[in-house]
Amino acid sequence: MLRDTFNEAAELYDRARPRYPHALVAELAGQVGLDPGTRVLEIGPGTGQLTVPLAESGCDLTAVELGPALARVARRNLRTFPRAHVEVADFELWPLPAEPFDLVVCATAFHWLDPAMRVTKVGQALRPGGTFARVTTEHVKGGTLDFFARAQECYERWDPATPPGLRLRDESDIATDTGELAHWDDLRSRRWTREITYSTQEYIDVLLTYSGHLALEASAREGLLGCIRELIDTRHGGRVTKCCLHELITARRPLTDAR
Repeated sequence: MLRDTFNEAAELYDRARPRYPHALVAELAGQVGLDPGTRVLEIGPGTGQLTVPLAESGCDLTAVELGPALARVARRNLRTFPRAHVEVADFELWPLPAEPFDLVVCATAFHWLDPAMRVTKVGQALRPGGTFARVTTEHVKGGTLDFFARAQECYERWDPATPPGLRLRDESDIATDTGELAHWDDLRSRRWTREITYSTQEYIDVLLTYSGHLALEASAREGLLGCIRELIDTRHGGRVTKCCLHELITARRPLTDAR
């Protein structure tokens, strides 16, 4: 499965993937009231990009990670937080503890879970009135636009699954996806955009943590990355800027048992 590919590049994932904006973490902490003793469950933490700033609050944090190599790096990143621990498991099969959580959070991983049961199980993990927080990340229009337009030619040449003429969307064209939480309470969303500048190698490293790139046949992946590397080096002076949209979606489990 594509979601298993991340485990193949755990150390690179930890080094190359950007952390989440401080303002997003502060907003989440402010909504929930993160304190020592707050019970938090994180689904799919990767190597701890969001887990570490959550753990800094002193909360009791359990992170459930599918990939054992990713979990090993996450444990290393969390070694100074004795109230945080990482379990290797598939969340969909993971037996929930008897005591429910105050907060369940999933950052840029919720789409990998089974739509038929993911919201139900999140609800079962939460106490009544507990908060579910979902963080999404989208690459949107901005940054070095000419590079991203030209890079599509590389993808169309080396990745047959690439739709022809694909272009980045403006952030105003990205709809907030809250349909699954329509019957939950206090539904909120907030967005942040930021630009991140990468050297050629830094950008290649990021690409090598994406499931679609990892799943390509080796010669196609090498051809694609070589094409992108040449484009950055020859046309953009060895640096490109990417614009990302982060969205924090929160909702509270209803106090009645309608999950």
